Amino acid sequence: MTTPTSHPFYLDCDTGIDDALALAYLLASPQADVRGIGTVSGNVSAAVGARNTLDLLQLAGHAHIPVALGAHDPLVGSFHGGAPHVHGTNGIGEVSLEAADAELVPGTAAEMLVRLAHEHPGQLRILAVGPLTNIAEALRLDPELPRLVQDITIMGGAAFAPGNITAVAEANIANDPEAAAEVLAADWDVTLVPLDVTMSNVLEESHRQELLAARHPVPQALGDMLGYYFRFYESQFGRACSAMHDPLAAALAVGGVSAAVAPVVTVDVDTTDGPGRGQTICDLRGLYMDYPEQPGARCRVVLELDGDFAPHLVEVLQSFPESTTAAVAVGAAVA
Repeated sequence: MTTPTSHPFYLDCDTGIDDALALAYLLASPQADVRGIGTVSGNVSAAVGARNTLDLLQLAGHAHIPVALGAHDPLVGSFHGGAPHVHGTNGIGEVSLEAADAELVPGTAAEMLVRLAHEHPGQLRILAVGPLTNIAEALRLDPELPRLVQDITIMGGAAFAPGNITAVAEANIANDPEAAAEVLAADWDVTLVPLDVTMSNVLEESHRQELLAARHPVPQALGDMLGYYFRFYESQFGRACSAMHDPLAAALAVGGVSAAVAPVVTVDVDTTDGPGRGQTICDLRGLYMDYPEQPGARCRVVLELDGDFAPHLVEVLQSFPESTTAAVAVGAAVA
């Protein structure tokens, strides 16, 4: 049940490794009451992401949370096949989780979101950490959705930072620019968590070892998954570590961490077929005047955090209660 100190959340994800971290963060946070989860194709297909989500929920003791299958293809074009070089062929670093007993709920992720918004008018908060196809489809199903939702936090885009798919485009936005354009144009309060802040907050090998040493299978499993993720990011940072995209967005959404620099500006998405496709064009012309208010702007773009995120993330993930089943709940990662 929602308490005065927690908020009902809908999570939209493409459950790869950092999505798994974000999900675990929400489940461990007393500020978040996850009422439903929808999956979308991105890191993996929507169907594979749904299976990963169900299995993680069971491992965490939250198998009651409903999971709905979302869009397989973007609004324009088709699913590109995911990012196995980053997340593994199964999306979770080739870690084998016990198959969940729970099944997907009927209906689409977009339908679930609309229903939850009507069940919690003015209270529901959205955390979107994959391509924004499901959110755009929900807006098309119910144009009144922005009025019913308290706010939406999106991991995606790049303001000053380079992209990670093209020179200017970040993966979640690039995988469905048309959907991102519709979502960012809607009349609601948005917090955009771009590469500018997620690439500058890094999880180190020492933090991974702390997760592996935890007494609950969830942080143990996440530590295993991160071994695969670290190997990819070693080519980016020159050492075994990783950026913290989705869990950082989760922490900002629930208020576990705060932003030091986060101007509220207008943001457009390039939906052309040129080299700028998928770019988030943030109007940051107020940089030299400490970002004065832009009339009509609704998008808070997080550029810097107030503090170090990694220790906070590890502390929250270690807060799962001790379990004697940890040794048998998680299979070993494939090297």
